[in-house]
Amino acid sequence: MNALFTFVVVIQVLSALAIIGLVLLQHGKGADMGAAFGSGASGSLFGASGSSNFLSKSTAVAATIFFVATLALSFLGNKRTVAGGGVMESLPVPSAPASGAPANGSANAPQGAVAPAPTAPANNAGQANQIPK
Repeated sequence: MNALFTFVVVIQVLSALAIIGLVLLQHGKGADMGAAFGSGASGSLFGASGSSNFLSKSTAVAATIFFVATLALSFLGNKRTVAGGGVMESLPVPSAPASGAPANGSANAPQGAVAPAPTAPANNAGQANQIPK
């Protein structure tokens, strides 16, 4: 997976450099290829149609490759997993309280003292339906 990610990054960088070069080679409005390569070069270098057709198609192909590589990188970037797991998995597990500490949470009880057992609430089930007079 790492080799594929690296390959897509290389393709994206190369296509970005190709776009930069092709855009810089293209001429502005009213200019022809003769301005960049000397007079009369547009007919001999790229054929009768001139350079505008060749350079614009090449730029479109490089831009398509760039966008496909960008989409592939976003897809591969979402599928990557961290080898060590999540951040919370590396935290230490809290240990149980020490044997000398009271289990019922009364921190002020003297050591060795036994905490009283909790009492059950009184059963008032029979008195619930009585109406006071």
